[in-house]
Amino acid sequence: MLKLIERLGSIEASRASDTLTLPFELRMRGRLKAQSDGGQEVGLFLDRGPVLRDGEGLEADSGEIVIIRAAAEPVVTARIDAGLALARLCYHLGNRHVALAIGADEEGGWVRFPPDHVLEELAERLGATIHHHQAPFDPEPGAYAQAGHAHGHSHGHSHGHSHDHSHDHSHGSEDGHGAHEHDHVH
Repeated sequence: MLKLIERLGSIEASRASDTLTLPFELRMRGRLKAQSDGGQEVGLFLDRGPVLRDGEGLEADSGEIVIIRAAAEPVVTARIDAGLALARLCYHLGNRHVALAIGADEEGGWVRFPPDHVLEELAERLGATIHHHQAPFDPEPGAYAQAGHAHGHSHGHSHGHSHDHSHDHSHGSEDGHGAHEHDHVH
């Protein structure tokens, strides 16, 4: 088994001898056994840290390099005009504490998230057009995330989410609460 032990950050594909294509849920894990796209048995033995990003390199204890690819998986893309409408949509969806991929292209702005009828309904109420499809899901890493920076804490979400919101409340606190790319214990 190829033991992948070090995060290299984003690398050129030509440096890698193989690829490992994983869905978002598995890219959140630091420990995993899988089969590479080339058919090798691989094991992740990484520090608890940020989500593995599409294009990130991992180095094995033997020196081989494997590049991570985000697998196509069921997603919802909500399309809306770029600018204030997109900002408003991102704000309201982000306030639900879900991972979001955000972008813009020639058709306007978009927000991508895993299928969820409540989020889809919210997006439609805000004026977005919803598209269900298969695509790689590589959400925003969060404002406090840094490539290669390990968040050595466990965050169990045991606190209540019934705040009254009549006070100034920041969801992006220094504990990484607003980032949501840290490992969750399953």
